[in-house]
Amino acid sequence: MLADTRTEVTDRMLIFCERHLRSVLAEYARHEKEATRALDVLAARRRRLPMTRFDSSRYAFDASAGPKTQLDLLAGQRQLVVYQFMDNGPDDYCPGRTHFTSNVTGLAALAGTGVSWATVSSMPLAQIEACQARMGWTMPFVSSRGTTFAGDCGAGGGFMLSVFLRDGQDAYRTYCREDFPPGWPQHPTYG
Repeated sequence: MLADTRTEVTDRMLIFCERHLRSVLAEYARHEKEATRALDVLAARRRRLPMTRFDSSRYAFDASAGPKTQLDLLAGQRQLVVYQFMDNGPDDYCPGRTHFTSNVTGLAALAGTGVSWATVSSMPLAQIEACQARMGWTMPFVSSRGTTFAGDCGAGGGFMLSVFLRDGQDAYRTYCREDFPPGWPQHPTYG
């Protein structure tokens, strides 16, 4: 069939007639809709994940404006997204995590939905402030150095995205994800 519809071959791609393109696009759209439906089912399952109480009184974070609690990081919002930034040592920043963090923007829009953001690292505050200044980052970025926060979240010395829900003076962890690139050790291994 392809020989009937192909009219030209370039160094980049095969060129087909309009009828064939419409047919391929229609099939592609069907596959996209199947994927969207599957992602909708997955999102519904994620919304029903169990949550666990997180003793937020155990952590005192170092911030440029002085010590903060986990409830302070919520900044009056109902939810808190925490990105655990890896500490590789002075002046050694993971390029992937640095790129990710450079793309954390639009926090006012996020706050408009009742969600606050904090980037947390076990790096000393002075190292965080130097990194922020060098990269031009303006998002809340605090140090958990000297606390068990990273370990309690499951990040250890790595990175993780966690979501917390506030209910009065209590905080609950509702979601977490570590996403190591292929070849990196994963704890526990995915399977």
